[in-house]
Amino acid sequence: MNRRVISRGRRVVGVGAVLVIVACFLPWFRVGGDLGGLPAISSNALAGNQYFGAGIVVFVAALAGLALLALPFAAGAQPLALDRPASFILAAGVGLVAYLACLVQLALNGALLQGTRPLFLPDRAPGLWLAALGVLIMAWGAWQTLSERVGW
Repeated sequence: MNRRVISRGRRVVGVGAVLVIVACFLPWFRVGGDLGGLPAISSNALAGNQYFGAGIVVFVAALAGLALLALPFAAGAQPLALDRPASFILAAGVGLVAYLACLVQLALNGALLQGTRPLFLPDRAPGLWLAALGVLIMAWGAWQTLSERVGW
């Protein structure tokens, strides 16, 4: 039985992917909820409304990062063409571009500002901030996979 050693870059990608997956279930913006005001309305990346078409792509990119992490263990001793640094870079790049697209969608739809009041602060949008951190950690880990030695 062969034991595959997980390199540092792959572990970092895994941590970032888990952060992104958790962030997708947290609110990405919240409106209302003030004392004496309207009830709070919040939405996360998987809500399926007009704000988050690309939020699902961020979620899928994080799942792809975790799948790439588990792939060598599922394949056993057999080397796979998909188990390369380019695959990790592609997953992290897609996640980063989709996250930026989410920010653009939110800005264009006015979900980041309500009048002069910002709705994207960490107390109102913890998922948005945690997803940013997770996507950046995924990108950093994917970059580190470039310097890893291929092999067992």
